[in-house]
Amino acid sequence: MIDYQAIIDYYYPEAEVPELREILLKHSSAVAEKAVKIVDAHPELHCDRNFVYAAAMLHDIGIIRCDAPGIHCYGTEPYIRHGVIGGKMVESLMLKVERGEDIVRVCARHTGTGLPGLEPETWEEKIICYADKFFSKTKLDREKTYEEARQSLLKFGEEGVRKFEEWHRQFELTN
Repeated sequence: MIDYQAIIDYYYPEAEVPELREILLKHSSAVAEKAVKIVDAHPELHCDRNFVYAAAMLHDIGIIRCDAPGIHCYGTEPYIRHGVIGGKMVESLMLKVERGEDIVRVCARHTGTGLPGLEPETWEEKIICYADKFFSKTKLDREKTYEEARQSLLKFGEEGVRKFEEWHRQFELTN
């Protein structure tokens, strides 16, 4: 079992970053719950449910190093880099993390529908990336509709929207 909570506790001490920690935990929990529902609905994909949950809990670990004051992130890096940064943060602990390399890949590849050269490749990566598109870090109390999630991807270009639509057809049973 991957101890994602220990990694979150290491980088997000409650006493030091309580607001950001709460945002990370609420957002990541929502993404993880949606992702495991997809895994459960698609046994033919042979995904590791426990891994998907843990990796979804860690996918945004890098936001703490980014400049996004609206969500209590007071780092110096551009927000678009949070995935790559998170991957490096997990990588620095990799000897202690089961399937660490796979978690590094999820972190690095989940932004948008994947940044150029860092597109999700495995079913697990795609499922987490897809689930993430339904939840923002500013409106923690609601899940976006398919159309809202699709619209939010337009800033990443038509290719990202096309991938999202393809994942929607693959993962969703209704809608």
